[in-house]
Amino acid sequence: MKRHLVLALAAAAALVLPAPASASPAAYWTPAAMRSAVPLDTLTVDARKVRHDIRAGAPQVVGPLAYPNGGSAWTGGGAVTRTVGRVFFTYQGRNASCSGNAVTSANKSTVMTAGHCVKLDGAYHTNWVFVPGYNNGNAPYGTWTARSTKVTPQWHASEDINYDVGTAVVNPLNGQLLTDVVGAQGIAFNQPKAQNMYAFGYPAAAPYDGSKLIYCSGRTFGAFLSSGIGMTCNMTGGSSGGPWFQTFTEGSATGIQNSVNSYKINLIPTWMFGPYFGADAQNLYNTTQAS
Repeated sequence: MKRHLVLALAAAAALVLPAPASASPAAYWTPAAMRSAVPLDTLTVDARKVRHDIRAGAPQVVGPLAYPNGGSAWTGGGAVTRTVGRVFFTYQGRNASCSGNAVTSANKSTVMTAGHCVKLDGAYHTNWVFVPGYNNGNAPYGTWTARSTKVTPQWHASEDINYDVGTAVVNPLNGQLLTDVVGAQGIAFNQPKAQNMYAFGYPAAAPYDGSKLIYCSGRTFGAFLSSGIGMTCNMTGGSSGGPWFQTFTEGSATGIQNSVNSYKINLIPTWMFGPYFGADAQNLYNTTQAS
């Protein structure tokens, strides 16, 4: 048996011209550019690089300022339609997209996403922006450019799928901070793996087109071939980095984020996997939100 697995939520996309050197990321990501951005896809992970010694830490929960479901459009409204958004960036000269979520933070500017939505194949992405509440090319809450992006040390060093967690601190927009505009979801670390959870994202690979917010819900389980968690979910490429929520309330659409969409195994396309938010994800969050 080959000691690698093919993942379906990160890597290449259709070639387009890179942004002019003089263009700002916000100006570069026009509605047409957003619609044409393709999802990162077909990331291959070498199992020899996968570590299984996720460090545990003290449990931490930061409070937040249709079940089960395999992958339908979210029509419930609420906070999730403002805090979750599409992430756009340039990867190897090509426009690409992921998903992300605004979380409660000291700097009021922190976005959680997947590590491969920040860095992949040894290089950090450029032209990185977050569009909360994205809807078919529209940016109802603005396009927020990244001041800095970070990943866990293990993803930075070897792109270990167990640590596929990334963050961004976005710049103020029109004199306002991100979570003052869109609100913030809570976040938790070192929690039980088996829970009832909801996952959100903007899948852009067929049968989805990236135009709307999609969700899955169900009971999570411990992943095999990694130390993460799994859920039955049909979301595709482009949903990477979208949040997984525990204690999610449908009425208000608020919850506590506890993972992100990370990868799928090509032989089991109905399962989505996310990294366990352990001590290293916790340290990444704490460093980012305090910066």
